[in-house]
Amino acid sequence: MKFENILADINGFGRFQKMMLAINFIGRFTLPCHFVLNNFIAAVPSHHCDISSLDEDFFLRNLSQAERLSVSIPLQEDGSLSSCQMFAEPQYDLLLNSSSTTDAATVPCQNGWVYDTTTFKSTLTSQWDLVCDSRGKNKATASIFFIGVMFGALTFGSLSDRFGRRIMLLVSYVSGMLTAVASAFSTSYVMFAVLRFFTGFCITGIIIVSAVLNLEWVDVEHRKLVGVIDSLSWTFGSAVFAAIAYFVTDWRWLIVSVTSPLALAIITWRWIPESARWLIANGKLEQAQVYLKECARMNGTTELIDTFKTETLSTIVMAEKRDRPYSYSDLIRTPNMRKLALCTGIVWFCVASAFYGISFNITGFGLNIYLTQFTFALIELPAKGSVYYLLDKIGRRRTEVGALLMAGISLGINIVIPNGMCTIRTVVAIIGKGFSSASFATIILYSSELYPTVIRQNSMGYNSFMARIGVAVAPLILMLDEVWEDLPQVVLCFVALLGAIVASMLSETRGRCLPETIEDIERK
Repeated sequence: MKFENILADINGFGRFQKMMLAINFIGRFTLPCHFVLNNFIAAVPSHHCDISSLDEDFFLRNLSQAERLSVSIPLQEDGSLSSCQMFAEPQYDLLLNSSSTTDAATVPCQNGWVYDTTTFKSTLTSQWDLVCDSRGKNKATASIFFIGVMFGALTFGSLSDRFGRRIMLLVSYVSGMLTAVASAFSTSYVMFAVLRFFTGFCITGIIIVSAVLNLEWVDVEHRKLVGVIDSLSWTFGSAVFAAIAYFVTDWRWLIVSVTSPLALAIITWRWIPESARWLIANGKLEQAQVYLKECARMNGTTELIDTFKTETLSTIVMAEKRDRPYSYSDLIRTPNMRKLALCTGIVWFCVASAFYGISFNITGFGLNIYLTQFTFALIELPAKGSVYYLLDKIGRRRTEVGALLMAGISLGINIVIPNGMCTIRTVVAIIGKGFSSASFATIILYSSELYPTVIRQNSMGYNSFMARIGVAVAPLILMLDEVWEDLPQVVLCFVALLGAIVASMLSETRGRCLPETIEDIERK
């Protein structure tokens, strides 16, 4: 007997499943906000050396602010004030001829910096002067967060397969909210970096646990719909985040604002059910019986409640021992599982590298940072809408292969388009980002369907870990433009095409029951 038979009897997409989707949507809203948060809280406003200490100079006191700056700070090639240098001594001759060049000695800023607060009231940059020689610390904040996400994926994937989906989702909610809010009140850069690492570590549990929990409670017919809805929660969060960031321009309160939905998620957690699949697979038949009866009651199929006997449920999983704890080693213990883990790991790495490589590299919009963020979110809507149609029309495998292939082709086209044709290059890059977004939406659902219930959460942790490696590598790929201007595009194109080739080796899962045990995979 298959679990899908039970879902078919009690309605595999009724009020019970819709309630669970809505509750999980609340918690998932904050995730995209935190993933792109660094673009705003670590933004670098226009800045120049602070020359207020020179006010004691008699001549400077009688000058206007513009004149003080002109004699104290050298100009860059584009005519703007130098961000990191100041004259060793005021150059009063520039008052007579401001366009003249000077070979006067310059020194690094001696008394800090003055920042433009037109766009941002406060950022990490202005808080701890993360500019000039310290600009590396500013860039490191994003990497620190994603390293936390990477290790959190492994940890929560393993723990939720051992202790259950529901309890680990609550742990992720509470710990994620506490560490995020604490980071907003950091008193030093080191304190912020440490707390940012743990924020990434904790909130990643929301991603992988809620996705699997939603999938395990719906029938075969509605799995693709649930996968796309999960993906759209990311798009919705990204779009709304642009508005939040526009009105909240202080980095501390911006962190608090995007984290606050987790408080509502914690309150509504009490109505989230445990995965009946996981309970049955682990021999907790009485608890599974309770949740199945509740599902039947909410979905209006109460006439079937009396049929959920523990003896019936025990026939669902008989091929393997239920009392054995599963771990990441089970991903490589048997031949077919090894092949599956290798293939999905490579695909997740390629998808993440291509998606974030394109996202970090799109330029030429001519829009401010808020409109750009909003535009990036809108790009994903048609891509994910097409995924919903294609998943059943041509299948998971062909959708994933096609999306990665078209993303690679878009990257390849941009290599041959002259740099002067900015508009065309930007349009092609947007199309490429749309295809990479479609590949991301597909692989989340696809890989969840490929792995058996007993290690599905472990597999999601492993695949998420591989994806975060891809995210961490993406900025390094973009730095290759110092070697050759188009080298990042070449590498990203190769990565996307590699992902398409490997994805073509995976099995199709359209219309098939979810595997329950490792033996199900080995029998294929």
